[in-house]
Amino acid sequence: MRYFDTSEFDSPDVKGSGAEMDTNFLRLLDELRHQCGFAFVINSGYRTRAHNKKVGGSPNSSHMKGLAVDISCRSSAERYLIVKHAFELGFSRIGIANSFVHIDNDAEKPLQVIWTY
Repeated sequence: MRYFDTSEFDSPDVKGSGAEMDTNFLRLLDELRHQCGFAFVINSGYRTRAHNKKVGGSPNSSHMKGLAVDISCRSSAERYLIVKHAFELGFSRIGIANSFVHIDNDAEKPLQVIWTY
């Protein structure tokens, strides 16, 4: 990857767990970062079951499969670029919040959806 180290995706309770992220997902995420042209801060990457439960994540969260990230957003312009380029690159599931954008490619869930928090 050009822009990330797997440690950026670690679940806070298990050092090195970012290595559990899906390789193809990370390749697309790296390209998304390139297309956007600004650094990403990953709020949440891989999650252990225990951490997912602690943060109130969905019981079948894509974070636990290494197929999801929450990217911090500092402005509406950043949010727009993340969403725009995510669609162009084929990310099919996007959640939009005030301070972050969730993206995932979990094929076991409904595809081509957007939701808000």
